[in-house]
Amino acid sequence: MSERQKQRKRGGKIVCFVAVLLLIAGGVIAYRLHERIYGINLSVIHKDEPFLYIPTGSTFDDVCSLLEEAGLHDVKSFRWVADKMNYSEKVKSGSYRLTDGTSNIELVRLLRAGRQIPVNVIFNNIRINTQLAGAVTRSIEADSASVMALLTDSTYLAERFDLTTQTILSLFIPNTYEFFWNTSANGFMDRMAKEHDRFWTEARREKARNANLTPLQVSILASIIEEETQMDNEKPIMAGVYINRLNRGMLLQADPTLKFAAGDFTIRRLLNSHTKIDSPYNTYKYAGLPPGPICIPSIASIDAVLNFSKHEYLFFCAKDDFSGYHSFARTLQEHNRNAQAWQRALNQMRIYK
Repeated sequence: MSERQKQRKRGGKIVCFVAVLLLIAGGVIAYRLHERIYGINLSVIHKDEPFLYIPTGSTFDDVCSLLEEAGLHDVKSFRWVADKMNYSEKVKSGSYRLTDGTSNIELVRLLRAGRQIPVNVIFNNIRINTQLAGAVTRSIEADSASVMALLTDSTYLAERFDLTTQTILSLFIPNTYEFFWNTSANGFMDRMAKEHDRFWTEARREKARNANLTPLQVSILASIIEEETQMDNEKPIMAGVYINRLNRGMLLQADPTLKFAAGDFTIRRLLNSHTKIDSPYNTYKYAGLPPGPICIPSIASIDAVLNFSKHEYLFFCAKDDFSGYHSFARTLQEHNRNAQAWQRALNQMRIYK
């Protein structure tokens, strides 16, 4: 074999060796690139709360820090993929469910698309604004201070809802609502206005008109019934009593309004002194409905007013067996007997206030 042939052979081996090295290097690079993009990069730390909450106004650096706290293994590779997919400049706030074994590309796609998991907002048994604000903001990003600021802003309430600080509770219909976590205080109020309008169908409005009541007045009366009894089956009867009294120009003399006027919902026994409280909510002192709801009434109480029982009862009193039910009466004489039985029961139980 000539020297030239030997050189060619050696050159061929070198080329083959270099080619093999390039293939190996390319394979390693391709593998690393694949792992960077598609490899598992997340193990959720808090499996009982597998959500990533990205506050409004967060930067990409904030997101990386939150993900690292949540269980992201390699922040550097996530940053690289996010940058290549143009997510780093398009952060979207919200609540996102995290899953074990998620890759960088899956995570970026989730966050870039803003695929939030809705949260449930539930409120019931609400008497005052601060309770409502606290209940709502346990589930959404808005804080209680921002919600309270709107609930107490008379100008905003008048211009946006034609309501006042005394009547605003009539806007809310207790239920379970789905919201996105990054809902603002304004967003919450706007949604509640839509739900209010959806609830007050023409059929319900027609029933209100038949009772000579506006939707607001229905809510006010329903709030009194809500505080009077937990027994849904007697709510329409109770609503009929109050409507009879309104139609006859009688004082409502609703005990829950005295508790509201006193600002003390723990009162178990109302006394004569309570009836003398000088408050527009004192229905023993002032005729008609109070100026606003004394709580947020349930749908059952609202519908009880709209579907009130037509009867001749003008009075009712708690039964002396503490069952939660009430005795209804047509005459004051009959009512006084029921009331005396209730007073004796309170005395026997040593309930004096």
